Amino acid sequence: MDGMSGHHVIRGSVSLPEAELMWRFSRSSGPGGQHVNTSDSKVELSFDLAKTEALPPVWKQRALERLAGRLVDGVVTVRSSEHRSQWRNREAAAVRLAALLAEATAPPPKPRKPTRIPRGINERRLREKKQRSETKQGRSARHWN
Repeated sequence: MDGMSGHHVIRGSVSLPEAELMWRFSRSSGPGGQHVNTSDSKVELSFDLAKTEALPPVWKQRALERLAGRLVDGVVTVRSSEHRSQWRNREAAAVRLAALLAEATAPPPKPRKPTRIPRGINERRLREKKQRSETKQGRSARHWN
């Protein structure tokens, strides 16, 4: 490719293979003067998640499950048109895709281990509540006669 970084790391030693990325370019909406009418600066980057061999099988399965709503025939697509140059939009799209896949392939969080509140802390809380209650009781008009 023309000087582009070549591959974008998802996590660890796994990266997006350049050969499996499908690029589409079109005219972007928004500002840009006369030049915008002739340049295809909007970028659409597609990656066939269902057919790729670049991801470990476990990651691939995880990503297919988590991105199910975004996939069209097993293909995930990201768009970028925030920059005026196609080059920067390509970089942005590739980074966005890598981040999306990194999040989708991340291992599930460890389940939270329930812990007990120490008895001393609970007793102190109840003692302070009682004290506060007595303070407020002392302010009531009942004891003023």
